[in-house]
Amino acid sequence: MNMMEAKESRARHWLSYRSELKVLDCTLRDGGLMNDHSFDDDIVQAIYQANVAAGVDYMEMGYKADKKVFAPTDFGPWKFCDEDDVRQVVGDNDTELKLSVMADAGRTDYHHDILPAEQSVFDMVRVATYIHQVPAAMDIAQDALDKGYEVTLNLMAVSTIQEWELDEALDIFAESGAQAIYLSDSFGTFYAEQVEYLMRKYLRLAVPRGKVVGMHAHNNQQLAFANTIEAIIQGANMLDGSMAGLGRGAGNCPLELLLGFLHNPRYHLRPVLKCIQDYIEPLRQELRWGFDIPYMITGVLNQHPRPAMQFNASEDRGNYVKFLDMMVEEE
Repeated sequence: MNMMEAKESRARHWLSYRSELKVLDCTLRDGGLMNDHSFDDDIVQAIYQANVAAGVDYMEMGYKADKKVFAPTDFGPWKFCDEDDVRQVVGDNDTELKLSVMADAGRTDYHHDILPAEQSVFDMVRVATYIHQVPAAMDIAQDALDKGYEVTLNLMAVSTIQEWELDEALDIFAESGAQAIYLSDSFGTFYAEQVEYLMRKYLRLAVPRGKVVGMHAHNNQQLAFANTIEAIIQGANMLDGSMAGLGRGAGNCPLELLLGFLHNPRYHLRPVLKCIQDYIEPLRQELRWGFDIPYMITGVLNQHPRPAMQFNASEDRGNYVKFLDMMVEEE
């Protein structure tokens, strides 16, 4: 191949799109971690309608949390995603948008709260698990598969897991009936080189067994979008994003950036921007998500952002040196 042909090949790559890529909006589910899942129905309706109009593939409504563990009086409806509450917003969801819900291992009464798919408005169950909960997660995944759902397996806090344990977990996941396995940068600590290495590991184990690999990134070091792009380059075909990055702490890969990057004509940016303008940005002063130095510090230190969230709600907010010293001392 001569130089001109090489340039044309590269141009064709970034001017085209991968039709197999799917986008999942996790605004409500991840954003709900900033307000105890207490979004008003009009906001939920607006996000839903924007995703439908934008051509987004999946929308995650929230969690299927066990009401014996989490008191309904302490949380909004999207912590539990009861069918009646969801249908009040989406009806029968007679659209091409698929709806998903997250089931946390150890915190979901899946036998009771996850109905057979033919009785539910949901299309997909995303099973989230820490490494020590893998057996419980596999039970939830198999139950959801038996009930007729699409299923993904999301291993959390991967940055804290020993490699031999990760290999074992991924091998178990790859042997399951789940359709997709997610790389989750729960603490927003990964750099592109780590995403490249891990995506290759996930793909090597998943693809030969017919699985898709997904990417869920957090923005503690302002790398959520960049790391999602790196995952795409390596071969990830399911991608999470949220409107204006709304999510726990530093938030997620901004959905609007992701849709703009993908160049796929089935995606439409304007409805997402309209929803952000009218419904999401007005929440920013109250919910205070997005890049912030305490979140950056937890990302650099590979720590859960919970201490940063607590610090930002305290009278010491803005005393970054104090927070850094506190976090380093705890290490």
